[in-house]
Amino acid sequence: MAPISPYPSANSSSQNHRNHCCQHTLNGTDRLSILHLGDPIEYNHDLHNRLQAQYHIIRPPLSELTRSNFIKHLKDRTWGNFAAIMRPFWNTGGEMGVWDRELIELLPPSMKIMASAGAGFDWVSVEVLSEYGILYSNGAGASTESVADMALYHILSTFRHLAWSTLSARSLSPTRFHKAHVQIPAVSHNPRGHTLGIVGLGNIGFAIARKVHAALGMRILYTDIAQKAPAVEREVNATFYPTLPALMARSACLLLATPAGPALLTATTLPLLPRGARIVNIARGSLIDEDALVDALEAGHISAAGLDVHRNEPYVNKRLAGRTDVSLTCHTGGASLETMVGFERLVLENVESVLGGGRGVTVVNRHALRERRGTGFVNGHANGNADGHLNGDHTNPSSHTNGIATANGHPYGHNTNEDGHANGHANGHLNGSSLHDMVSSQN
Repeated sequence: MAPISPYPSANSSSQNHRNHCCQHTLNGTDRLSILHLGDPIEYNHDLHNRLQAQYHIIRPPLSELTRSNFIKHLKDRTWGNFAAIMRPFWNTGGEMGVWDRELIELLPPSMKIMASAGAGFDWVSVEVLSEYGILYSNGAGASTESVADMALYHILSTFRHLAWSTLSARSLSPTRFHKAHVQIPAVSHNPRGHTLGIVGLGNIGFAIARKVHAALGMRILYTDIAQKAPAVEREVNATFYPTLPALMARSACLLLATPAGPALLTATTLPLLPRGARIVNIARGSLIDEDALVDALEAGHISAAGLDVHRNEPYVNKRLAGRTDVSLTCHTGGASLETMVGFERLVLENVESVLGGGRGVTVVNRHALRERRGTGFVNGHANGNADGHLNGDHTNPSSHTNGIATANGHPYGHNTNEDGHANGHANGHLNGSSLHDMVSSQN
């Protein structure tokens, strides 16, 4: 059954359409509306059909999602008082740009949840959504395995100089091939026995730790806003360090698995790593001052780096691009078919759960909304000012089912637990005593 068109017929008035567009009935019962942003469902058709049988799904063409058009439609209530927004794919549905206060304050008071593909939520102000009493859920869990696998590639690349070897082979130059063949052995190392310092042991960080511990025999060190339970640490033989500088001083390879924010690795902090250390970033490009990294590589203080994310995507730093001691990928850590299927499924499951009166599956801000109820909520809108901060509670990173996180554990930086607390790792925002505070307090 195709979604009912959200647009008025030629003989109806726009005002009448805006007043009644969401009052669709099924067997005499009014149905809530869902605004579907982006491409149609591709994989989870049974789940989508179940949702469509209960709710009126509106999917505007992509041309109407540009920011100016989107704002006009929201102001005009073209799509009526929809109760949910779902964005099943990361590559489309974001044509309106960053979801900031300008957009969020135009949402109808009927809005209950925004569910999106993607593990991160640096493209949406979760704080403002919370202020308006709107839940936000991401695709936490769907990309865990893919991102962890990409991390393994970059870790191996930094120890074994795979970028140097690969580029030399692709150059078709016998001279470069021979030089790499002869010189790489003397500067390469097996990762086994070396320390991997993980910044943010959320579910992504933990998945990486498990793979690295089992496959490469590395020793796992980590820092986070709170120490993990002893059982979690024992599984990967991990050692906790309360500050980032303390972790850096002991890391042969430092891996970033924490949310977007100010740069953690700068000209000031990079010298805290041992000479010859390696850096891997599978989190967000904003976490590294890339020019400072190149300077450290040129000085020999950093021996190699592996970057899946970049500070100015889709543009790659020119100073990094030509280097043979840096492996570069196109923010494809989570890019697998399994991730896409999982993102889509979680979007549909979150919407179905919340509109059905449930808690959602990967909601990241439930706790923030609960705190605000003390200031008064009317029809899902906060009455009064909200500070917009998410608490830094943590989840059990071992709560996975086939690589998709359950309600008790959701990875890659916007992890939540069943109470909706955002934990501050690889896709969740760090609040209070953040890792950035850990750096500044030591320098």
